[in-house]
Order: sequence, then C-alpha cells, then structure tokens
Amino acid sequence: MSGVALGQFMYFAFGSNLLKERLQLANPTATFFSTGRLKDYNLNFGLWEKNVESAWHGGVATIESSPGGEVWGVIWTLSNENLPSLDKQEGVSLGQYSPLEVTVESDQGTMLCRTYQMNNFHACPPSPQYKEVVCLGAEQNGLPVDYLKRLEAVQTNNYSGPSLLDQIRTAMNERSKGV
Repeated sequence: MSGVALGQFMYFAFGSNLLKERLQLANPTATFFSTGRLKDYNLNFGLWEKNVESAWHGGVATIESSPGGEVWGVIWTLSNENLPSLDKQEGVSLGQYSPLEVTVESDQGTMLCRTYQMNNFHACPPSPQYKEVVCLGAEQNGLPVDYLKRLEAVQTNNYSGPSLLDQIRTAMNERSKGV
C-alpha cells in the first residue's frame, strides 16, 4: 500500500465529486492523484429517506457491496483540514452517508482511501444535472470509455429546474477565464 504525506488523506470519489470544480466548491485543497477501481462494489443512485428533497433534485450516487462488481472513480489527495468540510458535504452528521475505508486499485498501486456509503438507501433516479456532473467528471479524469458509457446510460428523473450544477458552471467559467 502506498502512503500519503503527513497531514493529508486519500479520498475515493465516484459521484459528483469526480468533477474537480464540484469537489473544490467546499474542499479547495483537493488534488488529483489517480483514477482507480473499487472491486466488489456497484454504483447505484438513490436517497437516504423516501421522498426527501436533495440539493440535486433526485437520487445521488452510492456504492453497494456486490461480489464481482466494480466502481471506477478518482482518488483525490486532500489536506486533513478539509476532512470536516468533506464530511459535511456528504451529510455525515445528518446520518445521510457513513465514511468507509476502502482499498482502491490504481496505476500507483493499491491505495487505502476514505469514501462514503449512503445509509438507509432508497433507489431513486438522479436528475439530469447530477448525471451530467458525474459524466463530466468521468470524462475530465479519463475513466474507462466502457464505464463512461454505463454512466451515460443511467436513466434520469427529467428534472429541469435550478440545481447545484449552476454554481459548478460558474466555477468552471471563472476557471476558464483565469479569474
């Protein structure tokens, strides 16, 4: 297992945090480390309570134990100072997600990473905006084409109102202008 510098931790993202601009809204120290594969899990979309409102107006990503399955994602290096903001973004104190230590395979070797798994999972399709952020992040970081096709095939709930994607687009536009 490869180590990480003192004062940092490795985080395995598989949902909206695949997209750098999304992750850095609340966690500015996030730095790309590698893409990675989590074996024996599947990706799913849902909510932690039936009919709960989410900031994404639909289901969000989680991982479920599934022998033979695989979830591709991004391993980010974050400063320990961002651990509370990442936990807050994942709704840990509200009981929405629980942190989990997982072993992820990468080009850099096997990494022990923090990730998050939804509590009280209720299947629910994601909004088109959430799916778009996940797909943009997968493309941005070069996840395998076959996996990207699987993400693009995910059915959505056809929500068409405002969402967090608006903030992310603003951040992406500012970055491209060098603001």
